Amino acid sequence: MQSQLSQSLSLSPLQARIIANRAHEGDSEKFLIEVVSTSLKNIAPPSLLIDSDKAVKRIALAIKNSEVIGLLTDYDVDGITSHAILFHSLRDFFSVPENKIQHLIGHRIDDGYGISPGLVDRIVSSEVLPQLIITADCGSSDEAQITQLKSKGIDVIVTDHHAIPQEGIPTSAFATINPTRNDCSYPDTTIAGCMVAWLLMSQLRTELIDSKMIHENIPKLSGLLDFVALGTVADAVSLSSPINRAVVNVGLKVMNLLQRPSWQAIKKLLARDFQAFTSEDLGFQIGPRINARSRMSDPNMALHYLTASTLNDSTRFLLELDKDNQIRKETEKEMLEIAYSLAKAQLLNQKWSLVIHHESFHAGVQGIVASRLMEKFGRPVIVFSPTNDHSKLTGSARTIPGVHIRDAIENVANQSSEMVFTFGGHKGAAGLKINASLVDEFSILFDKAVESQLNADTDLRPMIYTDGELDESELSFETIAELKALEPYGREFEVPVFEGDFKVQSIRVIGSEGNHLMISLATDSHSFRAVWFRALEKKNDPFPFVEGQFIRVVYHLKENFFRGNFSIQLHILYASL
Repeated sequence: MQSQLSQSLSLSPLQARIIANRAHEGDSEKFLIEVVSTSLKNIAPPSLLIDSDKAVKRIALAIKNSEVIGLLTDYDVDGITSHAILFHSLRDFFSVPENKIQHLIGHRIDDGYGISPGLVDRIVSSEVLPQLIITADCGSSDEAQITQLKSKGIDVIVTDHHAIPQEGIPTSAFATINPTRNDCSYPDTTIAGCMVAWLLMSQLRTELIDSKMIHENIPKLSGLLDFVALGTVADAVSLSSPINRAVVNVGLKVMNLLQRPSWQAIKKLLARDFQAFTSEDLGFQIGPRINARSRMSDPNMALHYLTASTLNDSTRFLLELDKDNQIRKETEKEMLEIAYSLAKAQLLNQKWSLVIHHESFHAGVQGIVASRLMEKFGRPVIVFSPTNDHSKLTGSARTIPGVHIRDAIENVANQSSEMVFTFGGHKGAAGLKINASLVDEFSILFDKAVESQLNADTDLRPMIYTDGELDESELSFETIAELKALEPYGREFEVPVFEGDFKVQSIRVIGSEGNHLMISLATDSHSFRAVWFRALEKKNDPFPFVEGQFIRVVYHLKENFFRGNFSIQLHILYASL
């Protein structure tokens, strides 16, 4: 396949190798060309989303009649970017007065996910009721709450990307736009919630032009793809999808124009004067800061940051998000220490999965901790935290290839209506609430549900897949440029990983946490700086090797910018003697 790709797609041998390693069985040459091209031409028309025609006519009517429109979204990055897309579309493109738009975002701890009962109670008791609510990144599983809103004369248009529950779409919704519907002909079910919202707004633009409500010269909504790019990468949807790759690629170009105060502010905070934003920045720098606010407190600050109209305001909001992110890191560190200990003990009795809970856990960080445990132990993981209701635990689930996490949870829910109260999610991640008194029974049933999806001889352990070795001559800026040309990277189109043998020239601890290492690695004729984050389990642990030893290293090849100079740096994922 590599030689065919190299010839047909005009790729270098290394690039062809990277693409071939990420191709799936049955992928056509046309599909791989679309993967590489990352063109907006790959985006299927929004009219293929069932119920979208019905939805845009209702929104157009609301705009025409000056109705109050509520924007109800989830509190994570996908939800907040969806909110920004809906808000900017209505206000800036379709001239909806700001006082006709309500911002409806639930609180992670007080309300929980989606159209929660608590959020609905606040909506229906407010002084001014919205006549129309548009959701994004939530709503597909919230029939009861939508029914309550409908009884108050509020139409609800659901836009979402999470799996449709067994009982089907919410029948009380005016429209349900979700590519995972069985009766939906949209060709890509992996798009994020923010992309569904953007597609709906794009179709609304066409509807408003056709009905002469706005001028035909109104710009297209490609200027909002920076939000779509951020939400898509942060929500970890598939980046082997040509549509997702296209919107991330174009969205990054929009972001790097720095026309929005939010991007100017984060560029200054990260000191990225000479470096463009990449998909890695979306996933590991910008996304976590937006998520931190909803994890630790009220998510509205994140929305204020993204939609701020001045650099001063955006910077002020960003500094608050950054402060929350530091608190989140400390909380995560404390939770991980407890979680690692509990996981090791649980593995003595449980073979296929981990279900971890502790009274000190914080619900806002449990998803991150679940991901860390999954990476460390190579198993599907659910981490549970207490809620304001002592009879319930809230959990976040993460999984490994080969296990559909939402299906596993649904398997347990079908066995006991008293055990699982609510759940939702998709193949790679899910959220749920369970009966706190039945957590041990849940753990047993969940382990069996995971086992049913695996082969009896499956070896569950941490695994790192690499793209092979690089020659010494390939440890170069030219190679880095070749790798950059294949961006964006993310879930199912992972950042290239290489392996090789090096001699340790020096090693030292870096970072305030005392568990990161800076290592000088040598080949026959060159030496390279390498950084290994979280190399030590805790501060003051002994080094895994010493100067002079030869080690096998698994790494990312990176370009580092420091004090005005670019250098090659290896980011170590794993190393051993």
